[in-house]
Amino acid sequence: MTIRKIRLYGDPILEKKCQEIEEVDKGIRKLLDDMAETMYHNEGIGLAAPQVGILKRAIVVDVGEGLTALVNPRILWRQGKLTAPEGCLSLPGISLDIKRSQEVVVEGMDRDGEVKQIGAAGLFARALQHEIDHLNGVLITDHISRKKLKSIRKELERISRSD
Repeated sequence: MTIRKIRLYGDPILEKKCQEIEEVDKGIRKLLDDMAETMYHNEGIGLAAPQVGILKRAIVVDVGEGLTALVNPRILWRQGKLTAPEGCLSLPGISLDIKRSQEVVVEGMDRDGEVKQIGAAGLFARALQHEIDHLNGVLITDHISRKKLKSIRKELERISRSD
């Protein structure tokens, strides 16, 4: 496994929509392994492929209940709303209050290429939604008001220059 470089805020790849993965092969399994290793190394709870520079629809999440790796994940169902602080490995040092669904059902392929449905609530649901957002080029900064965005502008500039 390889620890990959995490792309930071300001990198244009983070704003792009990712491509579907046709088949879960050895290369995709290696990507998922590298993403998991990178996430754990950086003490995160989730990571999406574009955060390591790959425009493919793959995510890994571990909120303390074991690793979940999904290919082509999509949200089938959502319920409830909750605003809570959220961070991102691509925006180190920033935490923003983000409104998300409290519960979701997500469908995607596992590392063996089998289609699975996962029900999630609380932090696990939040992490899945956050990582799926990344696959669509959406960052937590896209969920906040212009006023709030302006108030953290200097921090965002610092991050985009630190790469």
